[in-house]
Amino acid sequence: MADQPESNRADAGRGGTDPLMAAVEAWFVREVLPLEAVLMRFIRQNWRNSSDIEDLRQDVYARVCEAAKNEFPDRARPFLLATARNLLIDRIRHEQVVPIEAGADLDALEVAIDEPGPERAAIAKDVLRRLQTSLDLLTPMQREVILLRRVEGLSRPEIAQRLDLTERMVSEHLAQGMRALAHAYLRDISDTGIKA
Repeated sequence: MADQPESNRADAGRGGTDPLMAAVEAWFVREVLPLEAVLMRFIRQNWRNSSDIEDLRQDVYARVCEAAKNEFPDRARPFLLATARNLLIDRIRHEQVVPIEAGADLDALEVAIDEPGPERAAIAKDVLRRLQTSLDLLTPMQREVILLRRVEGLSRPEIAQRLDLTERMVSEHLAQGMRALAHAYLRDISDTGIKA
């Protein structure tokens, strides 16, 4: 950033019009306002909630002006876009919720994403393999009832209707299947020496 002229800083504390603010305003009008279309395009590409776009633009302008009070940037465009990028990152972090729409552009925003490491992925694959092996040991009816209940989230009456069974039979198949599944899964874990 280029330094603010010393005369502007020295005159800033005197009465009357503030020369520092006048210089910032003149710089803003001359250098930043012509970039509004670029800024708005950047914000729209990286923040899909259209109701926030005008507020984000104003927040970027406020940050740019505040920074310009200390010193003017050498080049306004990269400074403006970096300020916008940092503001968007701050908003995402502050909300602690990443909107689905923002997810597609996180690479552009360079926000770190928590991804499972290779060890965690290997453990998850092993758990899924053991679960599939245990499911394969069930009778077809037990497996179907468990999948409808635990995976698809159907109620017992819905399962009974779909499979043309009584609710009591659904409950019996579900209980027997879950016991067999737990027994097979725990046996597999004890055979491999892995702690559950």
